Amino acid sequence: MLEHALTALDALFDPLRLAALFAGMIVGMVFGMLPGLGGVAAVSILLPFIYYLDDYSGLAMLLGAVSVVYTSDTITSVLLGAPGSPASAPTAIEGHALAKQGQAARALGVGFLASMVGGLVGALILFLAIPIAGPIVLMLSTPELFMFALVGLFFASSMIGKDLAKGLAAACLGVLLGVVGPAQAAADFRFTFGQVYLLDGFSLTIVALGLFGVAEVISMLAAGGGISHERMEVVRWGEGFRDFWRNKWLVLRAAFIGVLGGFVPAVGASASTWVAYGHAIRSTKDKSKFGKGEIRGIAASEGANNATVISDLVPTVLFSVPGGPAAAIFLGALFSFGYYPGPRMINQNPDLMFLIVWSVALTSVVGAALCFAITPALARLTRIPFAIIAAPLVLIMVIGAYQSTSTMGDIFMLFTLGALGWLMKHGGWPRAPALVGFVLSGPMEQYFWLTNQIHGWSWLTRPGVLLISSVIVIPLILSTIRWLRTHRTPGEEGPGDEDATPPESNRGIALVLAVTCSAMFSYALWEMFSFNPASRLMPSLAIVPGLPLALWLVIRGVREYENDFARDAGELTVLAVLIGYTIAVWAIGLSIPTVALIAYMLLYRARMRPWTAAIYGVFVFGIVRLLFDLLRGDAPVGALIALS
Repeated sequence: MLEHALTALDALFDPLRLAALFAGMIVGMVFGMLPGLGGVAAVSILLPFIYYLDDYSGLAMLLGAVSVVYTSDTITSVLLGAPGSPASAPTAIEGHALAKQGQAARALGVGFLASMVGGLVGALILFLAIPIAGPIVLMLSTPELFMFALVGLFFASSMIGKDLAKGLAAACLGVLLGVVGPAQAAADFRFTFGQVYLLDGFSLTIVALGLFGVAEVISMLAAGGGISHERMEVVRWGEGFRDFWRNKWLVLRAAFIGVLGGFVPAVGASASTWVAYGHAIRSTKDKSKFGKGEIRGIAASEGANNATVISDLVPTVLFSVPGGPAAAIFLGALFSFGYYPGPRMINQNPDLMFLIVWSVALTSVVGAALCFAITPALARLTRIPFAIIAAPLVLIMVIGAYQSTSTMGDIFMLFTLGALGWLMKHGGWPRAPALVGFVLSGPMEQYFWLTNQIHGWSWLTRPGVLLISSVIVIPLILSTIRWLRTHRTPGEEGPGDEDATPPESNRGIALVLAVTCSAMFSYALWEMFSFNPASRLMPSLAIVPGLPLALWLVIRGVREYENDFARDAGELTVLAVLIGYTIAVWAIGLSIPTVALIAYMLLYRARMRPWTAAIYGVFVFGIVRLLFDLLRGDAPVGALIALS
């Protein structure tokens, strides 16, 4: 074991790989500080670039990004009171309250140090788990691996968001997107509509960027996101160091909670952070300060969320079950580089496992140190409108998507899926299950087909399958019993009946999305019967539960409908601008529409002065053209210009 660990460390300290690791770390820090983006958007942006590197460098770049997201999002949470990610909500509650009391440095110091310790604890746990992982995985065959993937998909659906029906429907939608293109078990091309572009299916980069990146950018642009109306000084770190030392055991306990949460597929940082925060409340004698600026709340939540980062990768690399959305993208990158999580990786690629350990450990320390260095300067720049950042961000997304096939289909799909992600966000549908379902559709189809070929349907009675499936069945039975009990007494309502659609959801958008998905599943069901029997297995796994769920959500949506589209009119305007930009690029090429989009964001959204906007816009446009040259790609020319 030690030999492989030293070999991986030596490989990581190759100058190119170290540069890739730190480049990913910088991107992760930037995206961690942007509210709502976080690790998923960071690794999505990097995904098209890693394929220009060797496998170790590319994976190190992704690891560098995800390892520091929960460290840097502490800055946004404390200074602006806006969580950089859902897992940082407790930090935003306690940290921003302290910042308004003039104690921002204290909150940030504890947050950075707790995040660093959480990352190191997670790396140590994975280091110790590697020697025993091989024998455990070798005990599993394709039926068990399929069930593990199914459990992960169910967990992603049921533990993310407040509505199980929407979570399961989102997972089915993700699987349906994943089966577009060539079937693995027969000579069929599924749901391509006769379009050459869809013959290879959807790109992971485009799906991740669309569902998460574009959708969040739309919301923040419309809100003028990321603006702080007051300057906050960050000085005197000493008190934060002393607070951290006083709460060191709480941080360690929270880190272990985060590790355990990461081991369970799809539970992830959001759930484990709140568990750790609850532990901090229960273990504190004076609970009156929580919610008003309690340093123990920051210590617990930051220790947990960073520990979850690497433990998320344990089910990913051992069972092909992503621990969260960012891990799902990392899993897709592993497949792209020819690595197959499970016995083959544990036995034949132990160096890669230790590369993960060293990468996360190193970036946890360096990332925390860098956050200490840059925070005082960032605190003086909190009044910058998000639109200034969004201008290059949207264009980088376009470039990243365009690298998939270098056709206009990439850009169209980016903003189409962006619109879908926006609908899911405002309709109360969790997007993480959709991304997890998309990534898992490939390995699940392979496991499902092999299982049926080798075992028939007798695999359903295997002890391992029954044990793993109980993780799904038992909670469903218990939930059903609780639901029946709450409805026995007349006049009583179940826990979800008072308001099935969460208050923050737009009921009109929820209904539109349910109708759209019902139509998609209905068409998929009709076309599925034209496939070979082997090609129907995976689509049926999405359609059979997905269609009834979507129809139920339509019925429920009609009953709950309210005309509240006007509430999100500003975001609809931004979405319309992005769709118009796509059509303009298709028609007349990249340059003129890009200049117009930059002008719209800087002059209208950011309210910059014309000369300042012109200088910054020229810089952004130059970067865009440079990236096209560096990636050896030709920018879109435009259909009308090509005809002339």
